[in-house]
Amino acid sequence: MARVTVDGQTLSVEIEGLDKLWALKSSLTIPLANVRGATVDPGVAKDSKGIRAPGTHIRGVITAGTFHIDGERIFWDVHDPAQAVVIELADERYARLIIQVDDPAATVALIVRALTESQDEL
Repeated sequence: MARVTVDGQTLSVEIEGLDKLWALKSSLTIPLANVRGATVDPGVAKDSKGIRAPGTHIRGVITAGTFHIDGERIFWDVHDPAQAVVIELADERYARLIIQVDDPAATVALIVRALTESQDEL
């Protein structure tokens, strides 16, 4: 599971618990200017994961780490697809972050609000 926060112009994703081990990553920090949007997407787990490099995929249990598909690098940290959020990125190492959070709707609202406020400041 992951915890998402926004501090100023930075989106932070903290990987929690043993997921740090499975994902081979403890956190991600993304400039808000490179975040294109976020959606709740429980169906994303049905999508092809692509090639795992490095990461963990145990069908029906966990998908965590870096995966490559169609020329894109995607970061996954999902146990329960019902709690999955997809964060779309530009000009970053990853094209998307697909993560499980406690409250998907609140996480998406946080990101959308931060993006709107960031646009208002311009």
